[in-house]
Amino acid sequence: MDITDSRYSWARLLVSVIIATIGNVGMWAIIVIMPDMQAEFGLSRADASLPYTATMLGFALGNFVVGRIVDRYGMVVSLIGASLVNAGAFYAASVTSNLMVLALVQAILGFGTATTFGPLMADVSHWFNKRRGIAVAIVASGNYLSGAIWPMILAQQLHDDGWRSVYVSLALYSLGIMVPLSMLLRRKLPNAAYQQSEQASAQRRGALGMPPKVLAWALAAAGIGCCVAMSMPQVHIVSFCADLGYGPAVGAQMLSLMLLGGVASRLVSGILADRLGGLRVLLLGSTLQCLALAMYLPFDGLVSLYIVSTVFGLSQGGIVPSYAVIVREYMPARDAGRWVGFVMMSTILGMALGGWMTGVIYDITGSYQMSIWNGIVFNTVNIAIIGYILRRSRPRNAQTPIPQAG
Repeated sequence: MDITDSRYSWARLLVSVIIATIGNVGMWAIIVIMPDMQAEFGLSRADASLPYTATMLGFALGNFVVGRIVDRYGMVVSLIGASLVNAGAFYAASVTSNLMVLALVQAILGFGTATTFGPLMADVSHWFNKRRGIAVAIVASGNYLSGAIWPMILAQQLHDDGWRSVYVSLALYSLGIMVPLSMLLRRKLPNAAYQQSEQASAQRRGALGMPPKVLAWALAAAGIGCCVAMSMPQVHIVSFCADLGYGPAVGAQMLSLMLLGGVASRLVSGILADRLGGLRVLLLGSTLQCLALAMYLPFDGLVSLYIVSTVFGLSQGGIVPSYAVIVREYMPARDAGRWVGFVMMSTILGMALGGWMTGVIYDITGSYQMSIWNGIVFNTVNIAIIGYILRRSRPRNAQTPIPQAG
């Protein structure tokens, strides 16, 4: 019996989304506390961005390393280990008063958090065949749901008790919720599902005419380009609003709107990926993101920023999961964790680089205008790479069913 796209597959997806929503808070917490932490430590904007950059570097490395661990030992072992790492890192960060120590701890936190991103997407992709695009998009949405929900949950505690208290609470959540939920993912995928997926991906590789490693490096370069652009609003919107006099709370609301828009974008992109393929959806998302990023140049009013931030979220949300879909369309199924992790690592490195570059450019110029132009340039490179890969792929006949990878 084919277990893909079954009731169990959808139940597993639901549990995975909840785990992702909890586990990915490590990526977003540092953004929310950045203004308070900068004021407490007396830092420049670039120095205040360093813990975030360290988080994303750890997050990037974790996607690659943990992806290989998942291929070998399974999802449950990886998730339990991640919850223990995250809890310890949150608590360690809450008691430090040194910037470099905080950055190191955030890197460890990012490593643990990575388990609930790329590796979880790779795991879910095995359990779907006909609806893989939307399934991957749904579990990827856990990352954005985390960024949209947790800042609102933690806002009052941050205001009343400070960022250190927030981190202690997050340590407890990591242990108390993630470990029990992880045990629900113990079921293994039958070997027959892997064999079916290998046949479909082999057909696509032949059509593309590009070895897996070459494709992986091309996607990695594209991932860096799109995520340098993506990082400017996502990482600095709270600080941007504080600079304009609107306050960090307004910035947190804009971040939530941006990420909620990203959730909607991911779901729509997932549906489209099942019909058009990952490459076409990625090119569309990258182009829309570039246009939306340019809208930050002329607008800095309160209402207009709410609108632009929502439009930006709606434009770029489907980009990152599209990379995972492409990998699963063209790469061997048994190496899914490895290759999804590698490409996800590149996108996160782009976020880390972009977050840091934006802070540096801000310190030099005193505004975010040049940072936006920097993002547009990187985004244009991304569009060029994806367009080249798409041109190499064989045109699909609309009357011929596309073989589904499983």
